[in-house]
Amino acid sequence: MTAEPGVLRAEYCAIAVMAKAPRVGAAKTRLVPPLSAEEAAGLSACFIRDATENIVAASQQTAIEGYIAYSPPGAAAEFAPLLAKGTRLLPSRRVGLSASLYDAAEDLLAAGYGAACLVNSDSPTLPTSLLIDAARALSAPGDRIVLGPAEDGGYYLIGLRQAHVRLFDEIAWSTPRVLAQTVERAREIGLEPLMLPMWYDVDDVAALQRLNAELLGEGGRSDRGGAYRAPHTAAFLRCLFRDRDPRLTLDSAGR
Repeated sequence: MTAEPGVLRAEYCAIAVMAKAPRVGAAKTRLVPPLSAEEAAGLSACFIRDATENIVAASQQTAIEGYIAYSPPGAAAEFAPLLAKGTRLLPSRRVGLSASLYDAAEDLLAAGYGAACLVNSDSPTLPTSLLIDAARALSAPGDRIVLGPAEDGGYYLIGLRQAHVRLFDEIAWSTPRVLAQTVERAREIGLEPLMLPMWYDVDDVAALQRLNAELLGEGGRSDRGGAYRAPHTAAFLRCLFRDRDPRLTLDSAGR
């Protein structure tokens, strides 16, 4: 569903993918090696493209509009080929994850949306149903927070109806304490987060092996927990490992 002119945005949840420009040498660096810097950047681009198409799929079931909250601010042209139809761009205003998350939530809510969800760009197979569940949970009146816990101790999604700066304050980002600290911050402001089912991020070689097996194993289909099929990522992996050992050992990558 997409808001037409004259339709109140307050009826919609904005879902924004938090994404850095997929630049060679700066994207998915923890996957280099076994991937080359060029391959890692290409994979990152596929993740972003699939994430926007996943949001479009969710919008067919409930009132959602999709965004990419991107950085750096001047990188809009780099994202143009990665946008599913109807996806909008939201530039970052400040440097740093904490500031970027808060600013994105604040900007989307200030634009009139009834709720905002921020999702990572590292979970290409995130089930569409989880995006739908988050948006629907946030459609109820009153302040509330939705969290999607990641297996590494962080979160793949945070959804809110008000931009609470405290949720992003004094968080040990990129550590296993992120989710627990965010729950603590929510309780400090008197809110008990609604928890979605757990999912995983693809930010190291072990997770990439898992993703490869999930998308390309058993005939290239995955029905695990309703996983999104991530067609662009699957096609990229299929081409990437056509002549490689899919276990992604260093030797098989030629390093």
